[in-house]
Amino acid sequence: MHKVLIIDDSDINLTLIKALVLKLGDCEPILFERPLEALDWCRDNVPDLVIVDYMMPDMDGLRFIAAFRALHGRTEIPVLMITANDQKDIRYEALLGGANDFLTKPIDRIEFSARSRNMLALRTGQKFLADRAAYLAEKVEERTREIRERERELIFRISRAAEFRDPETGAHIQRMAHYSEIIARGLDLDDASCRLLLKAAPMHDVGKIGIPDYILLKPGRLTPQEFEVMKRHAELGYELLKDSGSEILQAGAEIALSHHEKYDGSGYPKGLKGHAIPLFGRIVAVADVFDALTSERPYKKAWLLDDALRFLEDGRGGHFDPLCVEALLAGWEDVLEVRQRFHDEEMPLI
Repeated sequence: MHKVLIIDDSDINLTLIKALVLKLGDCEPILFERPLEALDWCRDNVPDLVIVDYMMPDMDGLRFIAAFRALHGRTEIPVLMITANDQKDIRYEALLGGANDFLTKPIDRIEFSARSRNMLALRTGQKFLADRAAYLAEKVEERTREIRERERELIFRISRAAEFRDPETGAHIQRMAHYSEIIARGLDLDDASCRLLLKAAPMHDVGKIGIPDYILLKPGRLTPQEFEVMKRHAELGYELLKDSGSEILQAGAEIALSHHEKYDGSGYPKGLKGHAIPLFGRIVAVADVFDALTSERPYKKAWLLDDALRFLEDGRGGHFDPLCVEALLAGWEDVLEVRQRFHDEEMPLI
């Protein structure tokens, strides 16, 4: 059902045009004698065709068309202006001012029908294209969500592949990723950066895939030579991820390379110091160590929370960025909720 807006200060003309519109079929005439009232209606309603007289009180047809076109989303709606037969200059001005077509008085019924049907067919095409565009945009968004979900699952499984070779658990990568997000929010990072870190942090130890089992699974203390081999997992993870076109994998590469750096420059592999260490690496360093300390492993008992916090506080400015430690402590209630949600026997996706 097309909404046809008719504006004319003459009751007789309104009645005539209304009757002509009804004969078109599938049309609902909306009548106004005063153009200002019609304009108010247009602010909350979208007609499919506007039929407006030129000579009216308060606001003539040209001014109405200009005001109508200025409303949001009204630039493409067809407008028919009605003028007297001798007002050729007005018709030219109307066409230049935004009218699509015009009718002359007295109105010819056949001409009215033809011009109105053409304008309504134009409007139908516009609405079809708009609906089609909205449909395609929705489909693109749906497919994008599916791709992102598959990417997220792939990242999780890549991260788990490294964990399968290490005496840690799937819940560890979940917890440390969420701890990282808590720290990021405590540092007032924007939402996009927090979400990116949450998705990328699980890949911090993906380079362990390249570490020999006799070192990775060794139950006792590593020799200095073995520890040098173990330290290579940071660069191996970076090399594995760095050339990806994915923003998440690129962030994962940065984290893999930098999360064992220490704030005082005594870390590896580059010996970076302070803010020379990428922020994501500084954040993950705190989150990863905290979860490692408070988690039970075959080779150690879980530390008490107070002991782990004391270790982090003692490491401010040495091992850890002080602001990252403070951000973890500020989000302590959220930290406890993450510990409750992700247990070692569970492996849910983030």
